[in-house]
Amino acid sequence: MTKFKTVGVALAAMMLAAACAGPGTTPGATPAGSPAGTPAGEGYRIGVSNTIAGNGWREEMICSIRAQALASGEVSELRVAHRNTDPAGQLEDLRSLIAADVDAIIVNPAGADAVNAALQEAIDAGIVVVAVDQAVTLEDAYLMANNQEEYGYLGAKWLFEQMGGSGDVVYMRGAAGATADDDRDRGFRRALGEHPDINIVHEDWTGWSQDTGVQQLNAFLATGQNYDGIWTSGIDNVIVDALRAANAKMVPVVGADNAGFVQQLIEMQDEGVTGAAVTNPASVGGAGVALALQILKGQGPSDRAVLVNPEVWDNTTDAGRAKLQEANDPDIDPTWPLGIHIEGWTTYTKDQILACTGP
Repeated sequence: MTKFKTVGVALAAMMLAAACAGPGTTPGATPAGSPAGTPAGEGYRIGVSNTIAGNGWREEMICSIRAQALASGEVSELRVAHRNTDPAGQLEDLRSLIAADVDAIIVNPAGADAVNAALQEAIDAGIVVVAVDQAVTLEDAYLMANNQEEYGYLGAKWLFEQMGGSGDVVYMRGAAGATADDDRDRGFRRALGEHPDINIVHEDWTGWSQDTGVQQLNAFLATGQNYDGIWTSGIDNVIVDALRAANAKMVPVVGADNAGFVQQLIEMQDEGVTGAAVTNPASVGGAGVALALQILKGQGPSDRAVLVNPEVWDNTTDAGRAKLQEANDPDIDPTWPLGIHIEGWTTYTKDQILACTGP
């Protein structure tokens, strides 16, 4: 890949509402079969492939894609394959999009090279490929994502410092084999290398499933092993709830900027809840649409990878508490990240992302 360009994240003063987060807000795969090609002057046809449904982050990502496609005024049709599936299923979805003769494909890949065969077929057919959230290894594909390695590093560094530089940490990862999980792990272990007295007492993959994460934590608590901190890959508010339900020792917890976790960090500090939310905007989906449109018009950036810089919002400093208060919105579904825009890329309104409809 080429060198990275980084951009900042702009958080709206008012954030997402729960209305867009419920089941059914992002329909499954759109059937193929409409006429191939894009008639002149009628806009571009964009396909979307995503392999995890029902996860708050992914649902917001799809809403962001729909909203940006609509707001751009340049997309005549959006074909969305949004379902729980494996690499084989994603290969099928991608090939259906290629057969539909779309102009660009926005893909959250099952793995760095798991669906390269279909993506290469798309590129060979002249289709622009933009990976969002997670990179692929094809040199001709573009990337729009949060800087996942920094996400892992910043949260782990904060946690290890809160632990006083020593102790036992529970390491709750994302999905095994996912590019984002691998990147976060590199960042986590970079911080670990700076704190040699930190010990990983338990490591597991949640698959970014809240239910799975709670089950894993409860199983760990039943062992009676010591723990001094918990790092989660965005499975956060339910982990705090599980600790409280078990009357377990409260320790610093790292999670993402999900609405429920941010509320906990604000409202439960007096109850011993200490933690940090690391930003991970799902609006990289909409930014990926904007990037694809730039490329289609011959205005793409020289760097094929655009990374968004994460921030740490903790409830142990005045600056961190101010960030949490600024972002907090109790009306938002607890599983949704709080950022709706990426400065310089997304142009939709709050109402448009809440509506979660596209062309």
